[in-house]
Amino acid sequence: MNRRNALLLAGAALTVPQITPARAQEAWPVRQVRIVIPFAAGGPQDIPARIIAERLSRRMGATFIIENRPGVGGGLGAQMVAQSPPDGATLLFISSSISILPTLQKQLNFDPLRDLAPLTVVCDVPAGMMVRADSRFADLPSLLAEAKANPGKLTYGSGGVGSANHLAGAQFAALAGIETVHVPYRGVSQAVNAIYTGDIDFVFGSSVEVLSHHRQGRARLLGMTMPERVPAVPEIPAIAEYVPGYAAPNWFAMFAPKGMAPQMMARLVEELTAMKDDETLIARLGPAAAIIRMDGPGPLTAQLSAEIPRWRAVIERAGIGGGS
Repeated sequence: MNRRNALLLAGAALTVPQITPARAQEAWPVRQVRIVIPFAAGGPQDIPARIIAERLSRRMGATFIIENRPGVGGGLGAQMVAQSPPDGATLLFISSSISILPTLQKQLNFDPLRDLAPLTVVCDVPAGMMVRADSRFADLPSLLAEAKANPGKLTYGSGGVGSANHLAGAQFAALAGIETVHVPYRGVSQAVNAIYTGDIDFVFGSSVEVLSHHRQGRARLLGMTMPERVPAVPEIPAIAEYVPGYAAPNWFAMFAPKGMAPQMMARLVEELTAMKDDETLIARLGPAAAIIRMDGPGPLTAQLSAEIPRWRAVIERAGIGGGS
């Protein structure tokens, strides 16, 4: 190879896009990015979302801020993101309730599979069935026995009609062959307070919201909603051990508006998947038994596609109607 050809090849190599550490210094197309959480401030999504926002702000040449947009069971904020320009200025951080919205909130003018671009599942967040520490229910079999002997007597709370934890309870009753009464609250924290005042018998809540009560000895977790025992709390049985076929996975995920430029999508996915081993995320979510995923768009698309029809069946069987 002569000197002229070598110089041409070297120049060409410099023009080929490559993923290098310098990518962290590339400016994002907008100066400020909203990460919309479609629930009230102070919920379990806020912790990981703020950690992610801080890291993306450091690495992407823009300021990422959290914006809570509650309403319609998460549908209001999700719809806003779906209808936003795909210019990189708006992202969505939402729970597995996104798989419930298409069936429960038919008045919404968007479809998550059609109108949102999946970025990644952030983490799996197991949910648990909790009773007060001095409850007469020492374990799940004792609760099931009383529920079968007294149909319609036991009450359970959740964070609202149509919430993921409401449906976790509805599916539990259907598969266990029991009849329970759902009592909705404005958030799981209010439902937990109702446990302590004796207004309800048990509550379904994410591990972020209920596990600390169990560890402090103030309450007792009778079972977890994941298909198998959760590694962080192996002493707590999976509900499926007593109610075959039961599973109510709970997870947090991020989406962008559909139509974002492929290069921008790739950059976001690159930065998010690199957070799988982020020490701050692990330190904050590990004690709550959350399992960091950050596994990209494919697994999120597959999970959402499978769960939308599954929750549709639960909603229709239980006769749960949506609200405005």
